[in-house]
Amino acid sequence: MRKKEPLPRLFFRELTESCQVGQGSRIIIAVSGGPDSMALLHLLADARKRLDLELTAVWLDHSLRPEETPIEEQTVRAAAEKLQINCVRHRVDAASHSDEQGISLEHAARDLRYAALRTTAREVEAEYIAVAHTADDQAEEILLRLLRGSGREGVSGMRMRSRDLIRPLLNIDKKDLLAWLTGQGIASCFDSSNDDMRFLRNRVRHQLLPFLEEHFEQGVKKSLRKTADSLAVDEELLAALTAEAEQETISELSSLKMQLLRAPFCALHPALQRRVVERLLWKIGGRAGYDHILLVIKAAESGRTNSELHLGRGLRVGVFRDCLEFSYPAGKKAWRGRLF
Repeated sequence: MRKKEPLPRLFFRELTESCQVGQGSRIIIAVSGGPDSMALLHLLADARKRLDLELTAVWLDHSLRPEETPIEEQTVRAAAEKLQINCVRHRVDAASHSDEQGISLEHAARDLRYAALRTTAREVEAEYIAVAHTADDQAEEILLRLLRGSGREGVSGMRMRSRDLIRPLLNIDKKDLLAWLTGQGIASCFDSSNDDMRFLRNRVRHQLLPFLEEHFEQGVKKSLRKTADSLAVDEELLAALTAEAEQETISELSSLKMQLLRAPFCALHPALQRRVVERLLWKIGGRAGYDHILLVIKAAESGRTNSELHLGRGLRVGVFRDCLEFSYPAGKKAWRGRLF
């Protein structure tokens, strides 16, 4: 039986080849205190010797688990101090943000977390933000996106590198990380919210995946990752075609006003139409839901001049003879008025 490659060596290869991190890079490390992020912290500290990396650890208090967060912060700070890595603390109120924005608690926590990470990245002029998603997380994410009706791009999963985000653990199984942590005597914390079945991700992790493994396919996680890898290759081509289509069909008038040119848009293949509308809605800050995308496509193809769409959060789409115009007439807030 072939001997497994030592984890630090595998990690270093993923970091330099898949994530394309080079000599002297500045990296922000998202560290919660859980096993995955503690492994990421220590593995990056090990890689620092060979790459002359500048590392900053970021720990975030979401104001959700006051009984657990003190020990988590203490664990992260102690490890960072031992490794001689600067540690930055942020505190946010995920529950309030969830209520204010009308989004799930998971969504709110994620938004605030990445905002805090990018704030620190700007402050220290870091090129990369390293997060501790593992191969197990990738399989869970693909199932989650399937359940939510994601298209090809979503089901192709997370990337090792996505602009400023790097995921050097994405091809590494969690069990291998846990074994390495135990062998190294590295302490980590347990987040009780990971067992909270109110969250869909936890139901996928603790109920759906084990059920699929027991009753359908023992290697379902690996199969899901293979499917994502295949789709990711196709996605690169589609992304390039979408970028070309955007240039031909979208006109950005301001941060709160964009136009979609009807004639060139209607000439696109339906697959590209969906992607172009999705990108436009993301750019202008709207909800790029499946139903919204279909409404916009229908309006572009057959909408009457001077009709309009109401897409939520104050976003209006005015239908003109040559274009659809996306705008926030009263700002990004709920509004009952009409354009025409």
